[in-house]
Amino acid sequence: MQIGQRMVGDVAVVELTGDITLSKGGDVMIKDKVQSLLQQGNRKLLLDLGNVSYVDSAGLGQLVQVYATTSHLGGSLKLLRVTKRLKDLLVLTKLLTVFESYDDETEAVASFKK
Repeated sequence: MQIGQRMVGDVAVVELTGDITLSKGGDVMIKDKVQSLLQQGNRKLLLDLGNVSYVDSAGLGQLVQVYATTSHLGGSLKLLRVTKRLKDLLVLTKLLTVFESYDDETEAVASFKK
């Protein structure tokens, strides 16, 4: 798994590439990245999942955990470009109702201003 980061205004866009799985350490990498951003004072986080090919149960659990941590600290975490496979998994687990999800980055960034 690879993680990139860039700022769009005051929104931290975290670009994930690869698998979010226990065996490849992707679950821990996401947690560490989000905690680092939160410690730096970033409270508006957008996870770009467009290049994520697979998410296992540990990875899904980690997405829920970073969402909860961000919310607990007064921040907001939203998802961008969720793949069909991940969207199906989120629907199946009823987590799609928890996460705000966007297909368009401009729309996602603008949603933080509401």
